[in-house]
Amino acid sequence: MSHTMVIFGASGDLTSRKLIPALYRQFHRKKLPKPTRIVGVARSVFTSEQWRTQLAETTEKYAKADFAADDWKAFSESIYYLPGDISNEQDFHKLGAFLNDIEGDQQTDRVYYLSTMPQLYATAIAQMGKAGLNVDNHGHRRVIIEKPFGTDSVTARQLNDSIHQTFREDQIYRIDHYLGKETVQNMLVLRFGNTIFEPLWNRNYIDHVQITCAEEVKVGRRGDYYDKAGILRDMFQNHIFQLMMVTAMEAPVRYTGEFVRDEKVKVLQAVRPYKGSDFAENGVRGQYEGYCEEEGIPDDSQTETFAALKLYIDNWRWRGVPFYLRSGKAMSCRTTQIVIQFREPPHMLFGEQKSYRPEANRLVIQIQPAEGMQLHFQSKVPDSDMKLRLSELDFRFDSNGKELPDAYQRLLLDGLLGDPGLFARSDEVEQAWRIIDPIIAAWKSPAAPTLYTYEPGLWGPTQSSDWMHEQGRNWFDVCPMI
Repeated sequence: MSHTMVIFGASGDLTSRKLIPALYRQFHRKKLPKPTRIVGVARSVFTSEQWRTQLAETTEKYAKADFAADDWKAFSESIYYLPGDISNEQDFHKLGAFLNDIEGDQQTDRVYYLSTMPQLYATAIAQMGKAGLNVDNHGHRRVIIEKPFGTDSVTARQLNDSIHQTFREDQIYRIDHYLGKETVQNMLVLRFGNTIFEPLWNRNYIDHVQITCAEEVKVGRRGDYYDKAGILRDMFQNHIFQLMMVTAMEAPVRYTGEFVRDEKVKVLQAVRPYKGSDFAENGVRGQYEGYCEEEGIPDDSQTETFAALKLYIDNWRWRGVPFYLRSGKAMSCRTTQIVIQFREPPHMLFGEQKSYRPEANRLVIQIQPAEGMQLHFQSKVPDSDMKLRLSELDFRFDSNGKELPDAYQRLLLDGLLGDPGLFARSDEVEQAWRIIDPIIAAWKSPAAPTLYTYEPGLWGPTQSSDWMHEQGRNWFDVCPMI
């Protein structure tokens, strides 16, 4: 079986910075199925050879140590370029004829990657349908769509309905690069491949869960987009909810894409909706100082650059266990982590000294930038009268010296091979929006809770820490330590 990936919007930054280097690295590591052709489509007019020359420079820059001239020469022989306009139906018919020509009589699975502006998704897919590019003829046809998948539940449903007029749901792969990270995938092994963790992964032993996605950078040149989106749309509805689903899901019947996605959707279905005072009491809004002075931001903007939410998952496993989710721009450091905070022992025999209160056990799962995990547990201070101290066990995924694959490497390969497990399904996307939409609406209303400011370089507004203290808990404010 041969494979072809068609990249729409191929002249954009995502293609040169992420997609081509990821495909090349899989070729370099002999994991890319043979033969695999790559066809770029964009309005810019140049030849296949000119595009290859451009990509050679950018791939060497981003693939770094993996770049080898001989491998690139062999890889680039299967790269093609065809000028085309998404608004022009005839260009899609030309594309179809071009693909048939280079594929010949081979059975070929095709993947269409939409690396375009989101407002062009529906148009591009409709044009593919008119040209018959969606039909499983001599191989499967799939489409990969970048986020955002709509801006609310209404637009997400409209986009899904539009796509479903051309492609079946099993042909649609909605990509979230967080799911391609090695640590996120390893969560399933950690939970369901180890008897030391799975029996404890429930309301009986876990006090609460924290999921943090913090960024050091400010909005920069993304001001015009970001002020319309805000932190809830930009991070919570997709990335953070994905991490929450993987953390909270039940074991699938079998490890297949559809069974995994079934269990993830059940988590979202069990999330308790906000009602009444929840909108003010179960969250904190923040905006970093100087945000309104950024390019493209109105002087009176009330858009959040920081948010913290408390959600409950009302099912047998998690009843009564709060999930604390937070994300922000201009924070202390760049880190994405999941913290499993276990309960304290029912009766503390040791550590009654006034100067030290023993902390409960904690499992910290570091998603980025250092991928790994750390277990915090109590141990005795040597040569002491039963004094305790917090000790740590560390594990890093790159401890063997090998560089971890980029998230796009795994996701693009799965798309080519037809494995949907790490891609979002339509019901998952719509359910996520149904959770976040009411919170966005409440925070934009005249009765919105206070928008606190915070100094760049901190962990968000101090009111976020106060909010946790009022509940007898603390944020795990530690930059990557693994």
